Amino acid sequence: MTRIVILGAGTAGTIMANRLRRLYAADIRARRTTITVVDQETRHLYQPGLLFLPFGGYEPDDLVRPLRKQLHRAVTLVRETIDRVESSANRVVLASGNTIDYDLLVVATGTRIAPEETEGMTGPGWREKVFDFYSLEGAVALRDALKRFDGGHLVVNIVDMPIKCPVAPLEFAFLADDYFTKRGIRDRVRITYVTPLDGAFTKPTCTRELTHLLADKGIELVTEFSAGRVDGGKGILAAWDDREIPFDLLVTVPLHAGAGFVARSPGLGDDLGFVLTDPHSLQAKVAPNVFAIGDATNVPASKAGSVAHFEAEVLTANIRRYLAGQPLTPDFDGHANCFIETGHHKALLIDFNYDVEPVPGHFPFAGFGPMRLLRESRLNHLGKLAFRWVYWNVLLPGRDIPAVGPRMSLRGKQFPRPLTAAVPEGLVPR
Repeated sequence: MTRIVILGAGTAGTIMANRLRRLYAADIRARRTTITVVDQETRHLYQPGLLFLPFGGYEPDDLVRPLRKQLHRAVTLVRETIDRVESSANRVVLASGNTIDYDLLVVATGTRIAPEETEGMTGPGWREKVFDFYSLEGAVALRDALKRFDGGHLVVNIVDMPIKCPVAPLEFAFLADDYFTKRGIRDRVRITYVTPLDGAFTKPTCTRELTHLLADKGIELVTEFSAGRVDGGKGILAAWDDREIPFDLLVTVPLHAGAGFVARSPGLGDDLGFVLTDPHSLQAKVAPNVFAIGDATNVPASKAGSVAHFEAEVLTANIRRYLAGQPLTPDFDGHANCFIETGHHKALLIDFNYDVEPVPGHFPFAGFGPMRLLRESRLNHLGKLAFRWVYWNVLLPGRDIPAVGPRMSLRGKQFPRPLTAAVPEGLVPR
């Protein structure tokens, strides 16, 4: 019998469990294969909705569903906390002391926020003047604070990278502009976007477009600001270089780290608790029968739901190859696409991978789209809203999205001339 164990039942873990269940359905029925998922949670959270909740776009109950119901009934769910992985013994040790043996392991435990790692952040002012929206509790508290906020200095800050959904902090700033405009108090609110990066985003072409949008909306941009301390009582955000930014309301994106058990598992992770993973095959470095997916990995792709979905297609195929004794294929190219909500019922869409940055063009079909890349449109906004249905009904069940494959297509994209300036050698439009 082949024992497949998946750690984590978030986006990536649920997608993988359902995809592998479909792939090995006959073997599961014949009891030649088992799939076990380990997670201590009882509910599944639609994380993209946390961005909209502070502005009244969703209620908390709109974002959660029973975790068990998102997994196929043929998948076994173990509700326990993971203590460590002993890869040399092919064993997962649980906090209860129980163990689960595996023949193949997939680590899909995502990432967690660690606000306590920044001096003063969870001290005076926490959830009073200092808020996050990367947790359900934080987003609800921030919603209530925004309702009470009648003017002053709103600061949106990323403490450090990497983070889940790297565009979400920018989206929050854009939506705040929209929110206060609709309330009629935008002229009384100063909005500042503070980032440790040297620009608004990590990709040059996209950074130029987003910087232009920030300026158009009257949002100040502060770059290369490495936050080291928060004084919620005095309303001060301080950098390691002693620069200080006063605030009346701080919306922070705290430090992110991998799951705690990764650090307790010999050879599994890096210093931040992210699993050391081959960026193209998604095989973990610790052992050949261990794989990783989604936010849990250290691969240099965005920590976003679209990435988990694209990785899942590649990883499913490589797991099949591994169990069949065949060589793995390095098919994951870092493909990510993201809607960037810009407020006022518009959004941008970007599509990129490890080697190719976001550029203008059409998506998903060359020539007519219907969606425009790197351009604000109402259609992109509707696409962002429609993603919630796609998430519950297509992504989590492990189904493919028509016309959108795991490898990034260069067709329909408008590259600057010469083409080699934007596309690495060896890549051609297809």
